[in-house]
Amino acid sequence: MSRILCIDYGGKRTGLAVTDPLQLIATALTTIDTKELFNYLKTYVAAENVSLILIGYPLDLNDKATHATPLVEAAIKQLKTNFPSIPIQKVDERYTSKMASMAMVHMGMKKKDRQQKSNIDKIAATIMLQDYLAYR
Repeated sequence: MSRILCIDYGGKRTGLAVTDPLQLIATALTTIDTKELFNYLKTYVAAENVSLILIGYPLDLNDKATHATPLVEAAIKQLKTNFPSIPIQKVDERYTSKMASMAMVHMGMKKKDRQQKSNIDKIAATIMLQDYLAYR
């Protein structure tokens, strides 16, 4: 079986989540400095069988591009170049950071841990991936 990888792409940090090989459960993988993302992904994809890459696509409430949309478009082009055999699919990322923050509160995370933006990024990627799994 293969995994689905989800990317919450950001200008500074990028959150990653992945499914189990049966594609049933979404799990936070890591948050990585965006400059290191493609090196990390090359290593990860070489070690794991990834059949699909999801990437959070930033749109506003009127389905218009945001300031982050061009960054994600550039990342999608780079993903297609580096991983031509793996399909790339955009997923709605609206409210995922807010949902991640609320999830951390409900999980009982300490305030210090909730303030680390790296935790929000990987949990947001996990939420996007879990939503994809629930609706496919």
